[in-house]
Amino acid sequence: MTPRLVVAAPSSGAGKTTVATGLMAALRTRGLEVSPHKVGPDYIDPGYHALATGRPGRNLDPVMVGEDLVARLLLHGARGADVAVVEGVMGLFDGRAATDEGSTAHVARLLDAPVVLVLDAASMSRSVAALVQGFAQFDPRVRLGGVVLNRVGSDRHEALLREALDDVAPVLGVLRRDEAVASPSRHLGLIPAAERSAEAVTTVRRLGELCARALDLDALLDLARSAPPLRAQPWSPPVVQRPRRPIVAVAGGKAFTFSYAETAELLDAAGAHVVVVDPLRDTRVPEGTVGLVLGGGFPEVYAAQLSANAGLRSDVRRLAAAGAPISAECAGLLYLCEELDGLPMCGVLPAVGRMTDRLTLGYRTTADGLTGHEFHRTVIEPRAGTQSAYELDGAPEGWVQDGVHASYLHVHWASRPALAAAFVDRAVKALVPA
Repeated sequence: MTPRLVVAAPSSGAGKTTVATGLMAALRTRGLEVSPHKVGPDYIDPGYHALATGRPGRNLDPVMVGEDLVARLLLHGARGADVAVVEGVMGLFDGRAATDEGSTAHVARLLDAPVVLVLDAASMSRSVAALVQGFAQFDPRVRLGGVVLNRVGSDRHEALLREALDDVAPVLGVLRRDEAVASPSRHLGLIPAAERSAEAVTTVRRLGELCARALDLDALLDLARSAPPLRAQPWSPPVVQRPRRPIVAVAGGKAFTFSYAETAELLDAAGAHVVVVDPLRDTRVPEGTVGLVLGGGFPEVYAAQLSANAGLRSDVRRLAAAGAPISAECAGLLYLCEELDGLPMCGVLPAVGRMTDRLTLGYRTTADGLTGHEFHRTVIEPRAGTQSAYELDGAPEGWVQDGVHASYLHVHWASRPALAAAFVDRAVKALVPA
């Protein structure tokens, strides 16, 4: 049995992250082990979830990993946990294009998990009943277990809302307006928790205190425990035994916050010794490094600091020149370019990157059937090298150059575990002294 529930909303901006993160923190304060999850490809909310629970925030995305892996990945993350809390994405039934593929409802069905609907009730009274009734009846395969009312203005307002919902759905919590727990935004959404450090810890603590007061934690736990057993086995990364564990560095720190927890787990299981390198602070790659993974993040925000760290940029160039495997996604791609917004980067790829006003966002499927996600406001010129990383929509994208594989596409490696094994195989063969 894995008690679990999904926190959803009619639309973005209703308060899902506030309620989900606060609920996680409040349950942890009670002494429970809470497994945090996020529907979809988003990297930022899981950072706040990790602060709230002390466990890695994990993504559940059937578009990227396939339906069969969703329950297995939840069970993997929830090993040893008392309850799993899953934060939804967008509106409950909003999925890929005009379908519900990848939606919160899709994931709730795959997990056979009850849904808690967070409502922004600031401008509603009796109409809240019609809204909830519509969501409850829209898809009978999705079980609506109750609602949380957010941004309620007064005792009188709360009484009106509760009266309207009396015969429609249980009210599992009421949150008043509280700007003190708002999270600052940036051009791609919330600012990652790793970039806010102490401030983010304070925000999460306040969310936990708020939700401990405002939510019926006992009723929410009872709801989570009502979820039936899952007929799936927990996912585990394939294990490769090696006589020698090559050192693989994974970029971290404030500039490189976008990484799925399973990536490092897959590399470790494939026989690598995984270490973290911070391109803002570390002037050298770790001694003995023979492979480098550069994930996503916000390099455009830290371009000057990345450029100023000439020592690490030189080490990255040396690794690439020696043929060491380097996997780069989005921010990593930009870091490998000659320039970003006119500032020198690593110079591994003969390309330049720059910030734009245009948001590129959405799932992409390569010619060989791999589905990933793009999320950026930058471009690189040229878009692809002589040998491209992928073919997207009939056009080449990204770079394959010696041991480098670089692209804008974010990929969840759990969908293709062989990627990690192949990467570590190349690292073993490279035998590059750092």
